[in-house]
Amino acid sequence: MTVTKLAPIGNLPLKLGGSLPTAQLAYVTYGTLAPNRDNVVLLTHGYTSSHLFAGGDQASEGTWSGLVGPGKAIDTDRFFVVSSNMLGSAYGSTAPRSRNPASGRAYGPDFPDITLDDIVEAQRRMLEGMGIDRLVAVIGPSYGGFQAFAWSVIHPEAVRGIVAAVTGLRAPKQLDMEALRARLATDPNWNGGHYYEAGGIAKTMTAIRAETLRGYGIEADLSARHPDPADRNRAIDAIARDWAEAFDGHSLLVLGRAANAYDVTPLASRIKARVLYVLSRTDALFPPSLASEVMPVLAAAGVDARYVEIDSPHGHLASGVDAAKWASDLKSFLDGLVAR
Repeated sequence: MTVTKLAPIGNLPLKLGGSLPTAQLAYVTYGTLAPNRDNVVLLTHGYTSSHLFAGGDQASEGTWSGLVGPGKAIDTDRFFVVSSNMLGSAYGSTAPRSRNPASGRAYGPDFPDITLDDIVEAQRRMLEGMGIDRLVAVIGPSYGGFQAFAWSVIHPEAVRGIVAAVTGLRAPKQLDMEALRARLATDPNWNGGHYYEAGGIAKTMTAIRAETLRGYGIEADLSARHPDPADRNRAIDAIARDWAEAFDGHSLLVLGRAANAYDVTPLASRIKARVLYVLSRTDALFPPSLASEVMPVLAAAGVDARYVEIDSPHGHLASGVDAAKWASDLKSFLDGLVAR
C-alpha cells in the first residue's frame, strides 16, 4: 500500500502577498529514483481529487490507475513517479483546514489567496528536498493540466515535457466563487466560515458534489453497473457523500479563485518543453473545440506540441475511464522524452 508522506517546505511567501509559515505538501511515490535522479515524473491532480488519483481513488475526476504502474504508459519500473497533493487542497497539504499558528484554530475563511505560481513553488521545494531539480515530465488531468502548463512557463528549464489532459491554457470560464460561497453559507453549520467547530457542512457539500459528478459525465460511467436510474442516483449520492466527508468547502473556494486567475496564454513563448495535449470528444468542461484555440497558440510560440483526442462517451472522466484509448500515445510521448 502506498503511504502518504508530508514534505516540509518551510515559510512559503505568496505571490499575492503574505506567507504560509511551516507549510507542508502531501505526496506519494511509485517506482525507484535513479542514482542520477533523471527519471522523475511529477503527477498533478484535479480540482477536487487528491494525490492518490493514480492509485484508484474513485472520489476524483477519474482514477488514473490504468495509466500508472509497472509496464503501463507511465511505467513505474522505469520512472520514479511523485504524485503531489496541491497546496490549498484538503488531503494533507497546508490548506484552509490546517491550523493557523497565529490563532490556534483552523484557517477557514482566513486562509490567504494563492495562485498557480504558489502551487508550483510548493512542489518545487518538495522536489528539491528529495534532491530533484529536473523532471522528465509533469503530467495531469483538468486542474492537474493547469499545473503542468504552469510548470512549463515558471520553470521552463526544469521540465522536458508536459502532458496536459482534459484542460486548457486557461480556465474556459470564470467560476462564480461568490455564488459558491453563498451556497456553502446556507448550511446551518456555516458559523461564519468556521464550520469545523460546528460539525462541518457535509450535507451541502454532498449536494454540490453530486451535481459536479453529473457534469463530469459520471452517469455514462455508472450506466452499465447501475442501469436503473434510481439505483444510479443512489450510487452517485453515495460517492458524493464519501467525497464530502473528506474534502473541504474552503479548499473549493481557494483553488477556484486560483483557477480564475490562471492563464498561461500570454506566457506561451516561455515554454521549452514538448507538449502532449489531450481532450475528450464528449467533455462539456473542456470541449475538443479548445484544440483550435490552444494548438495555434503553442505553434506560434514555437512549441513542439502534439494533440490527441480521446473518442470516449465519458466526458471529463475520459482520460482515466478510457485510459486504454490514449495510453499508447502517452507511452510514445514519454519514450520520445527519454530518447531526447
